[in-house]
Amino acid sequence: MLQGPCRAFLADLAAGDQKKTRVANGFFSFFMAVGNVLGYAAGSYSRLHKIFPFTKTEACDVFCANLKSCFFFSILLLLVLATVALLYVKDRPVAARAVDEDEQPSCFFFQLLGALRELKRPMWMLMLVTAVNWVAWFPYFLFDTDWMGREVYGGKTGEDAYAAGVRAGSLGLMINAVVLGFMSLAVEPLGRMVGGVKRLWGIVNFVLAIGFGMTVVITKVAEHQRRLNPAAVGHPSAGVKVGSMVFFGVLGIPLAITFSVPFALASIYSNASGAGQGLTLGVLNLAIVVPQMVVSALSGPWDALFGGGNLPAFMVGAVAAALSAIMAIILLPTPKPAEEAKAASMTAGGFH
Repeated sequence: MLQGPCRAFLADLAAGDQKKTRVANGFFSFFMAVGNVLGYAAGSYSRLHKIFPFTKTEACDVFCANLKSCFFFSILLLLVLATVALLYVKDRPVAARAVDEDEQPSCFFFQLLGALRELKRPMWMLMLVTAVNWVAWFPYFLFDTDWMGREVYGGKTGEDAYAAGVRAGSLGLMINAVVLGFMSLAVEPLGRMVGGVKRLWGIVNFVLAIGFGMTVVITKVAEHQRRLNPAAVGHPSAGVKVGSMVFFGVLGIPLAITFSVPFALASIYSNASGAGQGLTLGVLNLAIVVPQMVVSALSGPWDALFGGGNLPAFMVGAVAAALSAIMAIILLPTPKPAEEAKAASMTAGGFH
C-alpha cells in the first residue's frame, strides 16, 4: 500500500528530470535501509513494552506486549510522516483528462487481461524467472526468526529459549538490512563488472542457494551441541551464533539485487517494446504476489510432511534459487548497455 504510491509520488515530483529521479531514488533506498535497521533493532530489544506499559496484561505477556508496542510505534510514525508530507510537500494538481461520452470504462480484470495479452516474450520470461525466484525468497521471509528460535536456539513457542532466538533473528535481520543498504549502492558497478545486470542476478541467486544450504549446517551443529549438552538449549555456542549472523548478512547481497534488478529489466524490456512502464511494473508484481500465496499455503503441510521444522521449506528455496539463477542467465535477453543506463535512472529504489 505504501511502496507504489511513494515511488509514483517521487516520479511526479521529479517531473521527468533524470538527475532528480536518481537523487530521489537514492534517498528513497537509503531511508528504507535506515528504517529497516531501526525496525529490526527495536524487534531485538526485549523491554520495548516498557514505553507503553498498558500493552502488558494478563492475556498479553511480554512477547505480545513488545509486538503491540512495535505496532504503536508504526502507527505513530505513519501518522506523523503522512501529516508532514501532506502539509509541507507541494504537489501541483494535474488537470482532469477529458473523457469522450462514447468511451466506456472497462473492468479492471479486462484491463489486466489486455495488458497480459500485450506482453512480449522478454517480459513473460522475466515474470517466469521472478516467480521462481520469489518461491525461493518467501520461505526466508516467513520462517527466518522462527528458524532461529526453534532450530538454532532449540526452543518452543512461548519458551524463553525461543524468545531469545527470535530476538537474535531480529538482530540478524538488522545486519541483513545494513548489508542490503550498502549493496544497493553497488548494483550498477557490479553489473558492469560481471557483464550485465541479468548475469549479476543469476550469480547472486546461486549465492542465495548457498545461503539456504548454510541453514542445514548451522541447524545440525546446533542440534548436535544440544544432544551433548542439554544446557545449550537457548544458549548456542559462539560459532553457531556467528554462523547464523553470517547467514543473514550473506543473504543481504542477493536481496539487494532482487529488490532492484527485476524492475530495471522490466523498464528495459518495456522501453524496447514501447509498452508503458507503469503497467509493466504492475504486471510484474503479479509474479511476486502469486508465488507468495502459493508458498504461504503449501509450506506448512510441506514442513509437516517431513516431520516439522523449517529446513524442508528452506531446501525448496535453495532449489528454486538455483533454478532461477540458471533461468535468468539462459532465458532472459541481454539488454544493451545504453538501455541499462537509461533504465537505471528510471527504476525506483527497492521493493519490500
